[in-house]
Amino acid sequence: MSTPATVALRAAGIAFREHPYTHDPASRNFGAEAAEQLGLDTDLVFKTLLAEVDGRLAVAVVPVSGKLDLKALAAALGGKKAVMADPALAERKTGYLVGGISPIGQKTALPTVLDETVELFDTIFVSGGRRGFDIELAPADLQRITHAVIADIAR
Repeated sequence: MSTPATVALRAAGIAFREHPYTHDPASRNFGAEAAEQLGLDTDLVFKTLLAEVDGRLAVAVVPVSGKLDLKALAAALGGKKAVMADPALAERKTGYLVGGISPIGQKTALPTVLDETVELFDTIFVSGGRRGFDIELAPADLQRITHAVIADIAR
């Protein structure tokens, strides 16, 4: 499957595996759906969330099993306050639809923070850029391609 995420990964020479699954259009819990459809533990599947930190957009990647700690995200980026971004703004800036926002290959490069739990696994799963499509890759490769910092941002 070709998405901006897979194109960016191939261009960077980063190894990854594609994992398509059948997306239920009625589902709104996209990360949990991915974990269930792929038969994975929710700790291995990471969701991509957009927030505004001191008025500037940022990307947070946290396990489906947890929630984003907005204060911790702000602190990780040297900010004071974070709020969830408007979904329409997130779609415009990333070029992806909510539920299929990948941390990789976004239209606008944004500061990115990966939750520290990524370091517990050899590979993790993130959205591949479409609903019903995840990619599996090494956390170090995700960090490298997104220029992310790693911090404790999940609770």
